[in-house]
Amino acid sequence: MNTQLIMDYLSALSSNNNREWYHANKEDYKNANAEFESLVQSLILEIGKFDESVLHNNPKDLTFKIVRDTRFSHDKSPYNPAFRAHISSKGKLPVPVGYYIMIKPGDQSFLGGGLFADMFKDATKMIRDYIVDNGKEWETIIHEPEFEKYFTVKGTALKNVPAGYEKEHPQAEYLKFKSWYLEYPLKDEEMKDADEFCARAAELFRIMKPFNDYLNKALEGFRMPTR
Repeated sequence: MNTQLIMDYLSALSSNNNREWYHANKEDYKNANAEFESLVQSLILEIGKFDESVLHNNPKDLTFKIVRDTRFSHDKSPYNPAFRAHISSKGKLPVPVGYYIMIKPGDQSFLGGGLFADMFKDATKMIRDYIVDNGKEWETIIHEPEFEKYFTVKGTALKNVPAGYEKEHPQAEYLKFKSWYLEYPLKDEEMKDADEFCARAAELFRIMKPFNDYLNKALEGFRMPTR
């Protein structure tokens, strides 16, 4: 694994975010992407030591394209200069939730977990209902000292507790949420040693696992909408 090659390529793409440069340097993309897939494979194996449900995955099936859909965006840059992957029991689908990694130079990389998507109304309701019925377990997980050392629950949220839920519920603040996720920011220098980075990332993913497990219990039976 050559994480420096990944960072160098993404930095160059960020400075030359156009189709001409991308196609002229397609071989560099292939090399950098291969290194990222190797990194994802190493993470799968490390995560598999505490979560065997991810071990069947092929890295190629977990990564996201760098080509951007610019149809509805003011930013017409054709590429997102980042390598991203979501590692879960069912691949890169947002549900079940799993372990997310984004590598983006400029200290914009991060490790994540939980439900980032907020457009699935059924998923949001399932998690809210589960928190209502299992509030103590939720509090135990998010206030575990090791968890609190690294993570704070984030997510898009309403201003008020939604209709149908008690405004005075002990977890009322979290019932406002439409998504529930974690982010651990990474500095570029943390990416230099690939083996050290993998070990560090796996340890952080281990710490977030109870949070993911809780959400996945809430989302049991959820079906992705069909197009």
